Amino acid sequence: MPAIDTLQTLLLEELRDIYDAEQQLVKALPKMTAAITNEELRLAVEQHLEQTKTHVTRLEEAFECLDEKASRKPCAGMKGLLEEGDEHAEEEYGDEGLRDAVIIGGAQRIEHYEIAAYGTALAHARLLSLDDVADLLEETLAEEKEADERLTEIAEEVVNLEAAGDDEDDEDEEDDTADEDEEGDEEPIRGEGATPAPGQRSRR
Repeated sequence: MPAIDTLQTLLLEELRDIYDAEQQLVKALPKMTAAITNEELRLAVEQHLEQTKTHVTRLEEAFECLDEKASRKPCAGMKGLLEEGDEHAEEEYGDEGLRDAVIIGGAQRIEHYEIAAYGTALAHARLLSLDDVADLLEETLAEEKEADERLTEIAEEVVNLEAAGDDEDDEDEEDDTADEDEEGDEEPIRGEGATPAPGQRSRR
């Protein structure tokens, strides 16, 4: 007999996967927060950490509704997203604003992954008429969407603008250097009595 032979069995597998993903996130978010320099972004991630702890509790309640013990199935998707985020965050950047832009992009990838996972599990719970489970999942799904919208707002109104500002500063410095080089290349005007340039005869 197949390991997954009913929709409810599939739902249980999905919940175990999400449960592991949320547990991984609880451990990873403090490290992400420590690497952030923008105060607004740091506050948003700290708030989502507290929400994530609540999401773990809700999943445990969902398992109880199904008369199942809360258990984890290793979530390779979340592991990959977190490893990729760490790799990018640890790279060297010319400005910390660029690092924040990378971090917020990684955070939104995680949110989109969770939104898809909760959305799928919710649809299956509704099909099975497991209303108590569906209500728990729906509440968390709404919070994940709100978190993603908040990150988008911070990215568009603050973090990405700061990162783009660094490029403008670099361009201004390059323009100033180019102007100085052009001034240095100009031929000096020679008046009467000036020392003739090499290779020129003095007119008397």
